[in-house]
Amino acid sequence: MEKIDLSSLEGDINVPESQVKKRGIMALTLSSVSAREWLARTREGIKPWGEFINTSRFQVPKSVAPVPKRIMKNIEQFQSNYLFVFLGLVLFCVLTSPMLLIAIAACLGACYIINIKNHEKKLSIMGKELSVSQQYGAVGLCSFPLFWLAGAGSAVFWIIGASFFVIMLHASFYTQPEEGEEVDLMMDEVV
Repeated sequence: MEKIDLSSLEGDINVPESQVKKRGIMALTLSSVSAREWLARTREGIKPWGEFINTSRFQVPKSVAPVPKRIMKNIEQFQSNYLFVFLGLVLFCVLTSPMLLIAIAACLGACYIINIKNHEKKLSIMGKELSVSQQYGAVGLCSFPLFWLAGAGSAVFWIIGASFFVIMLHASFYTQPEEGEEVDLMMDEVV
């Protein structure tokens, strides 16, 4: 096994205090290159909503055979639009469930208070200082029964089921332009 000389390595791993305070604990940063690339691809992949809901493009398949191919093409083409459909269903579910809305607000409020309080002074219980991650863990543990009472489990499964139904319905009935031409050509009779 080859030994590596670590004496020539240099670098400063200390983060300046001004940078830590500027970013904050709950700041959202996309430091991962793959996450930024995925977000950029998703933004570029959004098809116009007029094309997405063009009712003249919806046709019942003539047979079951072309349906899987049609579904795969539509999922590839409208992937970003389907993501927004999913997010819309999540928003609908949360807004129409007042108890779930209160539970989410309480959990986020507690996390916000932890964030603010830790800037002023660290929390200590019985002489032991708790880290921020331990405090967030405690909030998560305490909010679990609240989410259970609010019906978060059934909301998650409703969102998954409704998203699957709506997306599969759109993907199976939406015809691509080249698919429509093939169908027209196949329907011509030869005399």
